[in-house]
Amino acid sequence: MNDEKHDHAENANTARLYEVFPDAMAPEAPAEAPDPFAVLEALHTENAALKDKALRGLADMENLRRRTEREVSDAKLYGVTNFARDMLTFADNLRRAIANVPAEALAAADPALKSFVEGIELTERDFLSRLARHGVKILEPQGQKFDPNMHEALFEVPDASVPAGTIMQVVEDGYSIGERCLRPAKVGVARGGPKAG
Repeated sequence: MNDEKHDHAENANTARLYEVFPDAMAPEAPAEAPDPFAVLEALHTENAALKDKALRGLADMENLRRRTEREVSDAKLYGVTNFARDMLTFADNLRRAIANVPAEALAAADPALKSFVEGIELTERDFLSRLARHGVKILEPQGQKFDPNMHEALFEVPDASVPAGTIMQVVEDGYSIGERCLRPAKVGVARGGPKAG
């Protein structure tokens, strides 16, 4: 009789467990063996996806490396742009100082004045060579075709003997840094000749 009570209590406890945890005591379904071809196909698909992901990652890293190299190169070359642009006024002033000494006055001047002018010319050449070491070059557009990226046209010169758009006069020197225009040359451009080719 005690055994019956015990069995009955055990069955009641088991029933309560099923109520609280319905899947806890459910018998496991027999595991089916997976299809080896399906598993192999899934592995090939996963392998291809991982290979594609790895190749894309390598390509992204290579693109980043190239972009970084280009940015570092540009920073080295163009990092002095603002400073160089400010220094152009100094170069202009040196040129003006030399240009404002009349040739006749210089020929008749005493040796001290001649030495002073030569010193200014030497200073100008040295300054321009130092700018050139940092990629800053003076533009020499006289006789060239007008390029709006590198030149600023101030006036037109009527001249039918040269192609239209040829630079006839340079009013203010222009400068480039690397392949970019640092300051456009201010120029007079020919008008009236045949179209420049």
